[in-house]
Amino acid sequence: MKNNLPNLALAILRIGASAMLLTHGIPKIETLFADTVSFPDPLGIGSVFSLILVLLAEVVASVFIIIGYRTKIAALFPIIMMTVALLLVHFNDPFGKKEKAVFFLLAFLVVFLAGPGRYSIDKR
Repeated sequence: MKNNLPNLALAILRIGASAMLLTHGIPKIETLFADTVSFPDPLGIGSVFSLILVLLAEVVASVFIIIGYRTKIAALFPIIMMTVALLLVHFNDPFGKKEKAVFFLLAFLVVFLAGPGRYSIDKR
């Protein structure tokens, strides 16, 4: 009998972290359709484009990761977004303010390195 606990652990991490990230992304969808988009622009590419990239990472990539489809590619989006958040947006903030970004970065880095596990569309 095979030990499926590592696969279960990967599924819990993958689904849990992505579901938590969705709670940050879904409210931002309304911001995209507001008359005036007010959103940080840490890369200097414009508020609207920055928001679209964040929505790709927080909503689209999260859904892909939850179902385990193209998981490694999808995990790159929140990894890049959280790296930008840490190094550009929250660089001078105290650790308590950076803590969520660090957690998400570590969680999606593990998902990227370990893959989605058996309980995913990628493994079917």
